[in-house]
Amino acid sequence: MQSPNRFLVKFPHLRQDFAASLVVFLVALPLCVGVAVASGVPAELGLVTGIVGGIVTGLMRGSSLQVSGPAAGLTVLVFEAVQEYGLPVLGVVVLATGALQLLMGALKLGRYFRAISISVVEGMLAGIGLVLIAGQLYSVTGAKAPASGLGKIAGLPEALIAVARSTEALASLALGAGTIAVLVLWRRLPRTVRTVPAPLAAVGLATLAAAAFGLPVATVEVKGLLGAVQPPPLTAFGDLASIGVLATIVAFTLIASAESLFSAAAVDRLHDGPRTEYDKELMAQGAGNAVCGLLGALPMTAVIVRSAANVQAGARTKASRVLHGVWLLLFASLLPSVLAYIPIPALAGILVHAGAKLVPVREIVTLWREHRGEALILVVTAVSIVAVSMFEGVLIGLALAVAKTAWEASHVRLDVIDKGAGPVQAYLSGNATFLRLPKILDSLEALPQDRPVELDLAGLHHLDHACRTALENWAQRHSGAGTEPVKVTSGS
Repeated sequence: MQSPNRFLVKFPHLRQDFAASLVVFLVALPLCVGVAVASGVPAELGLVTGIVGGIVTGLMRGSSLQVSGPAAGLTVLVFEAVQEYGLPVLGVVVLATGALQLLMGALKLGRYFRAISISVVEGMLAGIGLVLIAGQLYSVTGAKAPASGLGKIAGLPEALIAVARSTEALASLALGAGTIAVLVLWRRLPRTVRTVPAPLAAVGLATLAAAAFGLPVATVEVKGLLGAVQPPPLTAFGDLASIGVLATIVAFTLIASAESLFSAAAVDRLHDGPRTEYDKELMAQGAGNAVCGLLGALPMTAVIVRSAANVQAGARTKASRVLHGVWLLLFASLLPSVLAYIPIPALAGILVHAGAKLVPVREIVTLWREHRGEALILVVTAVSIVAVSMFEGVLIGLALAVAKTAWEASHVRLDVIDKGAGPVQAYLSGNATFLRLPKILDSLEALPQDRPVELDLAGLHHLDHACRTALENWAQRHSGAGTEPVKVTSGS
């Protein structure tokens, strides 16, 4: 049997990782439950995803310190999928998402997610945040939220007015507002108090208040861990033939992968340890989602809140995130009845706060001052997600980002030298694409019509087919106007 000293030599950071794992567990517990309730699934399924994120994904290589679990960023999409296709199909969608992530990791596509426009990603998160806030405000008041994003926002004034006519709604609103207030003010309290994570403190205080004052508010429904876990039946796999289900899988895959890998980049900036191996991290996320799908649980991503708590608590190795999964498993197995005391308005308050953190107000202001095009992409993506849907909104944002890049990359310049006698010399430089064709033709047609022209294309880095054809047609028209043929040179 190994002595304690030899054991500590073999695992030199165990003490730091053990302490950090407890902090992450206390942060993750209310968030796992809150995300599950907001997604319209049993609360235990959020814990299952947290357990898998800790034990399965946590053991794999990739990013050693970031922590995975159910994320607020996928709440809206999961809720829509459950409402439209049912809980059994959710398992199929999550399983397929994991399989795609494993495939992309094996093909070493993880690094390419870093090429996605940050404005699109931030716009995606902002749109999710807005829909999440609007939807959870209904839960804060004990009301049922409309289905669409615009409906949620449009119906808020009426829902808030209805609160004044109901004692239950007032109690629910007070509890939710109190939870948000605790989350906002917690960081201003003394350091000794802040050793308790803010989400746990907020939910704990709300639970105590609801019990002490006998508040008539809804609480979490408990089924038990084994009762909640329901692997998807074989018949559910038939829905893979549906275009809507396939689109949902693609949306899950892109959003979960992008959020996880951007989280990894952020976590890397918080510590001096090993850097993230993006392809291996994508495979770790895929393995975790595949297991979650087989168990009929929620999809997972790397979560920056838990990851930052892990780093700040002094974690040194992946042992901290694995242990946090073990603590979640023990809680879900031994103390599931505790969940029945948690008020739903308190969980909704946590998600309203989480949604607000997804809306990058300061970044939008900074972008508007320095890069208005990027700010426009961010805002359009967010608004599109609210107005249409998650998948279409992200596609609109990506299309706008590509169009902006193409426009900026197709910079072209025409320099004209006219000595008053002899041919007019015109020099085109840059990238001549169809996007700049009107500008090019306007400049060429403004040249003297009664003088020969020498057009030098040697300075062009790229000349697409549309521009080449248009230049040839212009040269023929200019020559047909009674002048000498246009002399075109393209360099060596």
